[in-house]
Amino acid sequence: MTEQVASGLRAWTMQRLSALYILVFTVYAGFCFATRGATGFDQWVSWLRDPFNNITVGLFILALLFHAWVGSRDIILDYVKAPGLRLVMLAVLAFLLIAMGLWEFKVLLTIVVR
Repeated sequence: MTEQVASGLRAWTMQRLSALYILVFTVYAGFCFATRGATGFDQWVSWLRDPFNNITVGLFILALLFHAWVGSRDIILDYVKAPGLRLVMLAVLAFLLIAMGLWEFKVLLTIVVR
């Protein structure tokens, strides 16, 4: 039982930390775009080519995917009682999150080498 509590506390803590990073990044990105004036595609690309911004966006993507995994996993574990269906749903969720993450990092890399 103690191991389950520790695992739940670890997941809760990690989700709160990822939420904090998501919030800080959102404020930072909002500030950057609010102070730049009109933004279009070229301004986005210019902003993302900056190594600091590119890394912070990459970390944002990781934090967002991790946050989605922990929250969705907990919902599935709490509400889906059939073990087979639970396994399938977790596998589909993992596949979708990994696919989205790979696609997002491909976009970031394409912008950097463009």
